[in-house]
Amino acid sequence: MSPLSASNNSPIGVFDSGVGGLPILKAIHRLLPNERLVYLADTGYAPYGDKMPVEVVQRVLAIGDWFAAMGVKAMVVACNTASVLAIDVLRARCGVPIIGVEPAIKPAALASRTGVVGVLATARTAASASVARLVDAHGQHNNVRMVVQACPGLVDAIEGNAPRAGIKTMLQAWLQPMLDSGADHIVLGCTHYIVVRDVIQDIVGPHVTLVEPSNAVARQLQRKLHEGGVLRLATAAQHTQSTLPPRRSQVDTHNPQIFSSADLPSDAAALISHVWGEPVQVHSALRVVR
Repeated sequence: MSPLSASNNSPIGVFDSGVGGLPILKAIHRLLPNERLVYLADTGYAPYGDKMPVEVVQRVLAIGDWFAAMGVKAMVVACNTASVLAIDVLRARCGVPIIGVEPAIKPAALASRTGVVGVLATARTAASASVARLVDAHGQHNNVRMVVQACPGLVDAIEGNAPRAGIKTMLQAWLQPMLDSGADHIVLGCTHYIVVRDVIQDIVGPHVTLVEPSNAVARQLQRKLHEGGVLRLATAAQHTQSTLPPRRSQVDTHNPQIFSSADLPSDAAALISHVWGEPVQVHSALRVVR
C-alpha cells in the first residue's frame, strides 16, 4: 500500500504470535483513542521463538499482505522475534510506516544504579545479533553488566493459560541469578512476558524496576502518523464489526477488532479478554495465507 493512498481514517494493523502484543495494543489505544485498530493474534503459528527464521519471515509477510489488503496506514510488529527476524523485509515490501519492538536495553542501562541489568527473552531473541548489538552499545558503553537469559517454554505456558504457580516456578529459576548478581532493572524482552508482569514483579520485589517497550512503541507510532499527516484527531462514528477481514469502513473506533489465525478454544478466547481487560469478541482470520 502506498502512503499516498492512506488517510486519517485508515486503520492501523498490530500483530503478534498470540496474546503478547495485547499490552502494546492497549498502550496504543490509550495514547491514540481515536485511531481504528485491528489486532491479529497469529495463534495458528505460535510461538515464533522456536520457528526457523524463514518460517517467521513467511508469516510476517503473509500478515503484512493481509493488513495491506484492508488498507492500513501503519503496522506495528508487536513481537520481538518477528521484529528481529523480519521487519526489514516487511518494510521493503510495504509502503507504510512499520513500527517494531526491541528489548528496552538502552533505557534500562541508563537508569541502572547498581550497574547490573537482567534481560529475559526467547531463545531466538537472546541469541540474535540485535540483542548483541544493544548489549554492546548500551551495556559496555555505560559500564553496565547485562545478564541475558533465554526462557524456553515460557511463551507456550502463557499462551496455554498455564497455572500461575507453574509460571512462577519457571520464572524464579531464571530471575534468581539476576537478583543474586545485583540487577536493579529487568528488561522484558518478549512482549508475552508483559502479560505475566505481576508474577515477575512479585518475585523480584518492589525495588527492582521492570522495563518494557509498550509506551515507547505507542509514542513512536504517534510520531510516524503525525509526520505522515495521517494522525486521526477527531472521533468518528462507530462502524459495524465484521467476522471477515475488515474493510476500511468496517473497523470500530471505540474498541480494537481482534482476530486469530486459528480457531480458539474457549479458555484461549477468555485469556485474550483477560489480558485486554474486558470481554472482547475474537474473530476468525483463517483466510490469512497459510
